[in-house]
Amino acid sequence: MASSTAGRREWTALAVLCLPLLLVSMDVSVLFFAVPSIAAALEPTATQLLWIFDIYGFVLAGLLLTMGNVADRIGRRRLLLLGAVAFGAASVLAAYAPSAEWLILARALLGVGGSTLMPSTLAIIRNVFADPAQRAKAVGVWSAVLAGGVGLGPVVAGFLLEHYWWGSVFLINVPFMLLLLVIGPALLPESRNEAARVDLLSSLLSLAAILPTIQALKEFAADGWAPELLAYLAVGVAAALVFLWRQGVVPSPMVDLALFRVKGFGGSVAIQVIGMFGMMGSAIITTQYIQSVLGHSALEAALWSLVPSLVVGGAAPTAAVLAARVGRPPVMAGAFVVAALGFAGMRFAGVDSSIWVVLVAASLVAIGLVAVVTLVTEYAIGVAPEDRAGSVSALVETASEFGGALGMAVLGSVLAAVYGSRLSELLPPGLPAEASAAAEETLGGATVVAEQLSGPVGAAVLGAARSAYVSGMHLAVLVAVGAALLGALVALIALPRKPIDQGEGVDAPTPIRVARR
Repeated sequence: MASSTAGRREWTALAVLCLPLLLVSMDVSVLFFAVPSIAAALEPTATQLLWIFDIYGFVLAGLLLTMGNVADRIGRRRLLLLGAVAFGAASVLAAYAPSAEWLILARALLGVGGSTLMPSTLAIIRNVFADPAQRAKAVGVWSAVLAGGVGLGPVVAGFLLEHYWWGSVFLINVPFMLLLLVIGPALLPESRNEAARVDLLSSLLSLAAILPTIQALKEFAADGWAPELLAYLAVGVAAALVFLWRQGVVPSPMVDLALFRVKGFGGSVAIQVIGMFGMMGSAIITTQYIQSVLGHSALEAALWSLVPSLVVGGAAPTAAVLAARVGRPPVMAGAFVVAALGFAGMRFAGVDSSIWVVLVAASLVAIGLVAVVTLVTEYAIGVAPEDRAGSVSALVETASEFGGALGMAVLGSVLAAVYGSRLSELLPPGLPAEASAAAEETLGGATVVAEQLSGPVGAAVLGAARSAYVSGMHLAVLVAVGAALLGALVALIALPRKPIDQGEGVDAPTPIRVARR
């Protein structure tokens, strides 16, 4: 078992673990500034474009619990290295995808690869850092890298798009995965729980619970209520109920329901979902606004989008200091309120606004939500039994990825619905039906149409599309304000004021086998 105090080897191992985490989190946001290039090259519909964004996060969220249990069973380092191979191969497939359908498939396979990497990194951290204070610092670094990857993804994409074709944003993953395969075996310890078992039926049930529910929410936000949505919801809810029942009866469950008897654990999971909902929703809204509405190039927009990251560096340590003095719940609630103010500030951003309006608002959102996610992740991992580190890490990451995918899907769908409806009223008369349909699908499509038409008509189409996008953005951020205020309420009601000792209310752990090299 890990020594009580971590030394140079353990901190070096943390640096190695940050490499796959950085790439997996970058892949969530790396497409934000590639939308115009993808729209021009593959001509996806609005629905296909949303799936290109969302399918990665959905598959990731749906498989994290399964892969967390696989990590516990076969070894966290072994699964990490297998995932590096899968992630690299899927990156090549995505880079050379010939159509929107192929890109959606490749993004789904990237989600499969990513689902093996993320729980493995957090589980290894849980086992390497036995000292609670050092573990809190390590998880803080882990959270910062996760958030940093989301912020760095658009910058890397912007640089690559300035010099290469859109597929290069995926191909950049390959050399780093090869590097992990070379140095990982030498620096990372192996650990496993010999008693863990992988329940295939639970895995299928978790996917059946997540995917239909998200699909129903997406279609409702985009097109309003339809009878078939009830079928999606029924399948998702039924699968979720059967999944929960099964976790209580199988010998080695994917989710240890005993953890939810620890006061505040369930609330922590809910807060993680809400926090990542806002973080990823904000990212997809603001990046497209900076690039396609304000008219900055991909690289310029990416560099401007770094501004919130520059001011957010002190959010996590400041939140930790305040939490030690007054407790986590009030600090998390206050951070959610800061994020809500940021979302509200985005309503002042218009077609002709200064870029600083949206940057200041996005900075407030980032400060609030990074503080929330850091505090809640460290708490949830700290109470986990060591032998279930993989599955508990996967549960925390499932909440993160589910929340992030939900944020992109719901806020993106609300924005798309308002955009299409508003643009149909603003387009100049006499446009060819095909051009009107392409413009109403996405802002990227409207940009392509405007370039093809050129002259005063093209300028009118582009102006109308930008105005319609802003209208959709203003409604979407109101939804985000409501979500952030809900998060504040959950923090105050569902979390204990004082930290809970590890393992309180949880059955005694099975001895864990840790092998070091």
